[in-house]
Amino acid sequence: MASSKPWHYEGFTKIAARKENEIWRYVSTLDELQSCLMQVLPRYIFFLHWSWFVPAAVLKANECVCFHMTDVPYGRGGSPLQNLILRGKTETIVTALRMTEELDAGPVYVKKPLALNGRAEEIYLRAGELCWEMIASIIETEPIPQPQTGKVTQFFRRKPEQSVLPETGSLQDIHNFIRMLDAPTYPPAFLDYGDFRLEFSRADRTKKEIHARVVIRQKKGLVDE
Repeated sequence: MASSKPWHYEGFTKIAARKENEIWRYVSTLDELQSCLMQVLPRYIFFLHWSWFVPAAVLKANECVCFHMTDVPYGRGGSPLQNLILRGKTETIVTALRMTEELDAGPVYVKKPLALNGRAEEIYLRAGELCWEMIASIIETEPIPQPQTGKVTQFFRRKPEQSVLPETGSLQDIHNFIRMLDAPTYPPAFLDYGDFRLEFSRADRTKKEIHARVVIRQKKGLVDE
């Protein structure tokens, strides 16, 4: 199991304990992955929210399964949750697919529906629960993944500077923008004001206004400055 996000570890401990005859390993960096593969030959490598390109040699030597938050081939590429919400989507599909050298283009094992309401962290946790279900199913049934069909739509990974709060739009747009970035390790929605940066999270919307938590930081010394 490979994940760069800390919220997946609890789910890993549960699935790793489900059967005595299964031996699991957990890695959170590319170095840890490569070190682990020097010691074991896994049946599957499951990637949940991975932040690095996997070397071609690893893909060829192992059955690598990743989970993407779109109904591929729609939405291949980076930042799927944010791209979906910006497009006004309220639900999506989580897809388990075999990893290939072409990003998110591999054949599909299984798909499950997912609602996009709530903060990004809440959505990721729900998606994680779906992924554990799909992992258990893949292990039990060992399905043969099927090629993707349909028109390819490409998403692009968002950059930290794109988290600046929009100056135009509706209250719903602002609410969606704040919540889609509201998860640990993500750059939150922000505004710069003189020497300060205002970061927004925990947004709740009423009919005429939005209530949100605001953290004020000195801009000097910020990582992205």
